Order: sequence, then structure tokens, then C-alpha cells
Amino acid sequence: MAAKRMTQSQIVRGLAEKCQVSKKASREFLQHLTDTAIAEVRKTGLFVLPGLGRLVRSDRKARVGRNPATGEQINIPAKKVVKFRVAKAVKDAILPKSKKAVAG
Repeated sequence: MAAKRMTQSQIVRGLAEKCQVSKKASREFLQHLTDTAIAEVRKTGLFVLPGLGRLVRSDRKARVGRNPATGEQINIPAKKVVKFRVAKAVKDAILPKSKKAVAG
């Protein structure tokens, strides 16, 4: 069974309690952070959220793929995509290295 994800309301409430601000201020902060991230990625192609990761705009080259239903080759056009790259500290905190890999 998949774990339930946090809702926006739960994030806003948790942030408001932790920072001892109103839920309205917490919601406005999250909206401002989102707007800033979008504007920065549009302008420079990169937005870094220290300690968490970075949003990066990158170009995906055109390529040839296959239609899974028919096996027919299709041309997939080039396009711009946005990726989120998680910070190493976050990866290590979520997925600690096993003792076997550290010792080996």
C-alpha cells in the first residue's frame, strides 16, 4: 500500500506551527517561493533551494523511439524539460548507505 502524500493544507499548517506564523503567512510564503522558482528557471534555467535541491531547465535532443503498441519507429521531437535534482545531503538522509557498501 502506497503512503499518503502530504496535502498543501498540511504543509501550510506544519510550516505555520514550526515558524510560529499564521497559516495565511505560511501559504503566502509558499506561493512566493513557487513564483520565485518559476521566474528564476524561466530567466536563468536554474533555481537552487539550499539544502533540498535544484530545479534545472534542460534541452532534450530529438530522437527515434518506438510505438509500444505497434513496434513502429516514430520521431520524437526535441523539447525543453524541467528536472529536479535532489541535494546529496537529502539523498543521504533519506537513503543512508548500507554498512555493506561502506565496508566494501
